[in-house]
Amino acid sequence: MPSSFNRRGESAPRAVPLSILSCCCALLVALLACAPAGSFSLAVHAQQSQTVKQGVYTEEQAKRGQSIYKDRCSSCHGETLEGRLGPPLAGDNFIGDWDKQPLSELVNKIRNTMPQNDPGKLTGQQAADIVAYILQVGKFPAGQAELGADEAVLKQVTWPAGNLAQPKPRPTATQASSFPPAGNLAQVMRGILFPSSNIIFTAQTLDPGAPRTTTDRAAAEGFNWITWGGGIYPGWELVDYAAVALAESAPLMLTPGRRCENGKPVPVDDADWVKFTVELAEAGKAAYKASQSRNQAAVSDVTNQVADACLKLPVV
Repeated sequence: MPSSFNRRGESAPRAVPLSILSCCCALLVALLACAPAGSFSLAVHAQQSQTVKQGVYTEEQAKRGQSIYKDRCSSCHGETLEGRLGPPLAGDNFIGDWDKQPLSELVNKIRNTMPQNDPGKLTGQQAADIVAYILQVGKFPAGQAELGADEAVLKQVTWPAGNLAQPKPRPTATQASSFPPAGNLAQVMRGILFPSSNIIFTAQTLDPGAPRTTTDRAAAEGFNWITWGGGIYPGWELVDYAAVALAESAPLMLTPGRRCENGKPVPVDDADWVKFTVELAEAGKAAYKASQSRNQAAVSDVTNQVADACLKLPVV
């Protein structure tokens, strides 16, 4: 985590040189455009939008999607999309996870990250076919034109307005369990926030999707926060987990009763401190979304948001 964390009496090394943070956008190219959709893809103008209730796929496409699903997806998500090792792909909970996003997000999720044990092998059209099957199982009507893989088109396909799925109940503050802090603020930063941020920053210069090479470098150097998971998880998954850790652990900075390393209480009720914590959590979420694109440039760009969130820590 950048050394701005020192402003409250904490000390932590800078994750990466400032030169890397300042020039990453200039050094890395922008995202490539998606491949054009097939000749029978859904024809939707950039200004025109549709919902999944308006027949955005065909019966024949759903059959293709079902075949791909059974071969590549059913072992994790179940024969009837009910969920198994992976989450269900039908029902209110599934719809509730996706109904605030355009259909492009679901197609890209499948294309870039699925199946988990062999990601990135499905084409954009295959991912769109799987989504067609998911929509059919969800009882959304078929139409006359197929759902294509064109990014601009998919962004115009949304879920119906209104509460299609019942919102998930959220625990109230009184219902949530309360745990006293086990460590001081410096320990939380150095043990969770710093290494997680460092993994995300490393994607600026190392492609998480690049083939691994056999090396004894890590053994020679001793324990390394960046390479520790390389032998357990694929590179992109490691970035995913680091981003989630950043988003989920940022609120630990608001735990009542936590103290700084110098013994002073963490100002958990201070408006600026709360604002900073929220921004750090949002930076983690943005990093996760960028990582899900499996694009090194996208992750490199979002490291600026992570660094900015760290640098906005108010001085007390």
